[in-house]
This record gives sequence, structure tokens and C-alpha cells, in this order.
Amino acid sequence: QVQLVESGGGLVQPGGSLRLSCAASGRTFSRYGMGWFRQAPGKEREFVAAINWSGGSTYYADSVKGRFTISRDNAQNTVYLQTNSLKPEDTAVYYCAAAYGNKLEITAHRYDYWGQGTQVTVSS
Repeated sequence: QVQLVESGGGLVQPGGSLRLSCAASGRTFSRYGMGWFRQAPGKEREFVAAINWSGGSTYYADSVKGRFTISRDNAQNTVYLQTNSLKPEDTAVYYCAAAYGNKLEITAHRYDYWGQGTQVTVSS
């Protein structure tokens, strides 16, 4: 069982940055591939970024490539999403998720555990 708690969301102007964090409970965090997804009002949840259990491999959606960076600290049981050059279309609730195994998953249904989400609003 893994519990995930996101933090770090907020209101930011276009071009700004936020660092999202996802703290995981349990002693097996390093056995999970982790991902970030987002869901805007009226839209389906979409993949943002994924990282494998060691942190050595990452994968990004084309819409965020070059602007967002996913990383993890297994000693702190935490995964991060650094978001730079934010655009109004990045506005959404951001969720972290955990998939057991050394995976880079981009499909939501392949994830085993989800956090409650953190709101990111990009507006002037």
C-alpha cells in the first residue's frame, strides 16, 4: 500500500515556475515507477511525465518537453515536478501516481496508486 500526497500548486503568472512535490508513504517507494498526470476542467486526465524507480530514465509528454522536469529522491520518498515557462494551458489539477515495477508508464490505468491532486493555475 502506498499513499501519495501532492503539494506545491498555486497561482502563477505566465512564464513563471512551480515545483510540485509528491510525498509517498511506505518503505517500498523505490520499487515503484512514478508519474505525473493533469486534468483540466472539462477535459480528460492526461499524461505529463514519468520516471523509473532509480530515476535514471524519464519520459515526457510533447506538450511539456523542455519546460518540465521530473525527478525523485528515494531516500526522502518524494517525486518532484519542476514546471518552468508555464502557460495558461498548463492550468489543471496535477496528480502523482505510482506503478509497481521498473516502469515508465504513460497510461493512467496502469498506475496502482494516486494522490489527491494539487491545483496549478496559470493566469495574469
